[in-house]
Amino acid sequence: MANGSGNGGPALLLEEVVKTYEMGADVVHALRGVTLTIARNEYVAIMGPSGSGKSTLMNVIGCLDVPTSGTYTLEGQAVAKMSEYQLADIRNRRIGFVFQTFNLIPRASIYHNVELPLIYAGVPKHERRPRVERAIARVGLADRVKHKPNELSGGQRQRVAIARALVGNPSLILADEPTGNLDSKTGDEIMAVLDELHAAGQTIILVTHEDYIAEHAQRIIRLRDGRIESDTRIKRAAGAS
Repeated sequence: MANGSGNGGPALLLEEVVKTYEMGADVVHALRGVTLTIARNEYVAIMGPSGSGKSTLMNVIGCLDVPTSGTYTLEGQAVAKMSEYQLADIRNRRIGFVFQTFNLIPRASIYHNVELPLIYAGVPKHERRPRVERAIARVGLADRVKHKPNELSGGQRQRVAIARALVGNPSLILADEPTGNLDSKTGDEIMAVLDELHAAGQTIILVTHEDYIAEHAQRIIRLRDGRIESDTRIKRAAGAS
């Protein structure tokens, strides 16, 4: 079950978020007044063409960057004015990241790759082991804990990345093109893992350029030129996942 700082209120709230970057003499307007509410246990896909602002939006949501103006509230906490130390603590304790390129340490075992966030968080060794083993089991790799990433398939490596995102018991998982380096069959297997996590109570936001991947979500937000172009809830037949 996902972590959380209380049961009430949305998972996150952005209000009139603007993000600009200075590129020499030019100013790039990456986000132009984005207002967005995502509820706990929502499953949201963010889409948009290159330059639409989706990567910037994910960076703001993931506390990798802060708004130029506007407010961002994560589980009731105002993020925009936090220090670098506070942002790092939020990233480590409340947000699980899944990247297209896996970002695993090649020479470390699967167990150690998944354990690392807990080491950084100062979790005692006797508490780390059951959490690591549980996270690895949840993605179906309990028999691979001693293997290294180069001994696994691409799909298995992405499962390791998901286990690493889960091990800190985050309230939010951010998946950036999680199937981008995988063939369609393996991508479907990874999306099945994310679907199961959502069904177990996890809030998930994913960035994708593939419509069939986005359709796993409950809601699809499309960006264009730094603004929300559309925000659509997916209607499913009764009994559909």
